[in-house]
Amino acid sequence: MRLLVVVDKLLTGFDAPSCTYLYIDKSMQDHGLFQAICRVNRLDGEDKSFGYIVDYKDLFKKLVNEGTGALQVYSSELDHSAPGASPEVLLQDRLAKGRERLDNALEAAALICEPVQPPKGELEHIHYFCGNVEIAAELAAHEPQRVALYTATVSLVRAYAAIADDLEAARYSAEDIARIKKAVQRYLTLREIIRKASGETIDLKAYEADMRHLIDTYIEADEPRQISAFGDMPLLELIVKAGIASVVDSLPSGIKASKDAVAETIANNVRSRILQEHLNNPAYYDRMSKLLEEIIADLRAKRVDYEAYLKRIADLARQVQSGQADDAPAAQDAGRAARASTTCWQSPALAAGPIRETPPAYGAPMTSG
Repeated sequence: MRLLVVVDKLLTGFDAPSCTYLYIDKSMQDHGLFQAICRVNRLDGEDKSFGYIVDYKDLFKKLVNEGTGALQVYSSELDHSAPGASPEVLLQDRLAKGRERLDNALEAAALICEPVQPPKGELEHIHYFCGNVEIAAELAAHEPQRVALYTATVSLVRAYAAIADDLEAARYSAEDIARIKKAVQRYLTLREIIRKASGETIDLKAYEADMRHLIDTYIEADEPRQISAFGDMPLLELIVKAGIASVVDSLPSGIKASKDAVAETIANNVRSRILQEHLNNPAYYDRMSKLLEEIIADLRAKRVDYEAYLKRIADLARQVQSGQADDAPAAQDAGRAARASTTCWQSPALAAGPIRETPPAYGAPMTSG
């Protein structure tokens, strides 16, 4: 979240297209009020179509004061002769517009999930948004579906939050309100499941030091009580530090309820890590990818049971996370020992006679020991 505090430069002192919410706690009127509220209407990418004004001074009456307010006065001077889009400034009913946005957002989210195969459970959604775990390229190929889901969920949450306290005033029935709340929660849960299943959860470790500095500097509170030693640790790192059982327990209930969903979630996280690190050591991670495919194939063919699969995938996850095979230290030690024996080796011919410490004088005859 970014905050912009403006004291007395609402007209010309700043231009921030990303500004979406404007909180006004000072009295304004005429052109000052009109231009100030227009600050949040600057577009900033596809995620912003308009801004919000939070009015603490009841300034809206000055804006539309029976045809003589700032809106009418200054919009009457607009040039309508220029080609292109109409410059007309329109006032729309907030609740009517909010209901339209919410209905559209619900429909968009439903359309994204419509191709999911019946019975449309968690596993079927993982298959649609993450692809076939047995095919290495599927996870990357299904990224557009996941991005569309994430974007639609954000739009839905924003549309819902805009009128969440006024759903009845927006003419939703009690049944509609219950249905909407259930749908919003369902898509939030689905987004979390897909993020976990695809290994796309955000690792906040890179920002931890800066966040801690800000908290320690500007926020005063009692000493924290640590609840978990792992926090938002990435799934593979959690396998290494806490074991596979802790990983399964940490998964969302929708994934944890299905052994197949658990298996594919862990496999996708391993696959995602392999893809991220592949350029660092292509040969090694190619071998890890083949091992992953073998483990998945054994589970599919029922050559191993679920518990054996978890054990094997956990061993593989440790190797992928560490960047070296389990037998790498032993091999390195053997290599060092071989180099040491080579260094100490001495030919019998040299050992049979003395070694001349100083070379003979120039022109002196060479003698052999």
